[in-house]
Amino acid sequence: MNYKDYYQILSVPKNAPEKDIKSAYRKLARKWHPDANPENQKAAEDKFKEIQEAYEVLGDPDKRRKYDMLGSNWQQAARQAEQQRRYRNQQNETFNFSDFGGTAGAGGPSGFSDFFDMFFSGIGRRNTAQSAGFAQRGQDLETTIELTLRDVYDGGKKSVSLQVEDVCPRCRATGTDRGSLCVQCHGTGRLLSNKKFEVTIPKGIAEGQRIRLAGQGGSGVAGGPNGDLFLIVKLLDDPAYKRKGDDLYVDLPISVYDLVLGGEVKVPTMGGQVTMTIPPGTQNNRLLRLSGKGMPKARNGGMGDQYVRIVGQLPTDLSDKERKLFRELAGLRNGKR
Repeated sequence: MNYKDYYQILSVPKNAPEKDIKSAYRKLARKWHPDANPENQKAAEDKFKEIQEAYEVLGDPDKRRKYDMLGSNWQQAARQAEQQRRYRNQQNETFNFSDFGGTAGAGGPSGFSDFFDMFFSGIGRRNTAQSAGFAQRGQDLETTIELTLRDVYDGGKKSVSLQVEDVCPRCRATGTDRGSLCVQCHGTGRLLSNKKFEVTIPKGIAEGQRIRLAGQGGSGVAGGPNGDLFLIVKLLDDPAYKRKGDDLYVDLPISVYDLVLGGEVKVPTMGGQVTMTIPPGTQNNRLLRLSGKGMPKARNGGMGDQYVRIVGQLPTDLSDKERKLFRELAGLRNGKR
């Protein structure tokens, strides 16, 4: 039995964060997937299983901690584990890896290397529950939900179809089935599926915030409850409004006459049209505030404000009489008349 350098297999440093390990695994898994290497499928399958084994350990914080503890003393630890394994077989009962803080489960080989089976088969949140028969809660899952500004303003229930990644029901996320590559998930341990949900949208929820769907996450193991599904909000661009915090911004085209003389104009808001007074002599691009006409405040209640940017529109089809009047106005302004 040889020591397996899982960090080298995934080409990551020993202090690599979890996201880098996951990214490296996905990149290598795509590269070495047997289906992507039809001309050298056997070698690709062996490499793929090696990559899967490395991620099975480094992608699990508990297994990674145990792996890092082994270090250069892995041979001595292996001898101790083998002695304990033999004792367990004699006593026909499960035992604890006291040196590493995990549990070794009964059952056949994992389909990975002898090194993996010696130290990690049955250890961790997935295999322990299966092999020992303990009920275990499923993993929490995350996905993105795209919402319009209207969805967020109105809140309430919305039926959505989302693509969710869950554990493979055949291999239970191990990537192998009876010592071979799982034919259902092709060794990835995960499957993507489209599911429909009835989601309650909190009024005023912001970009990047999460909506929790209790019990809609990863499947539980051995009768354990499902995990939760967290929906990360992504707001779609709105053709009319821009959102900043709880406030809304909208452009309002008005005539040059209203800019100069002032007057009352109709302004669109998410709650319907309202009347706003334009002061005489309003400058182009000025912001006017409509108090309480913004977005609902998700946490504190109340409403944000709406800011209206005045966009003056000059007439482009002046009649001869209108041109004459404008010339007269210009002359008056310049003191010529």
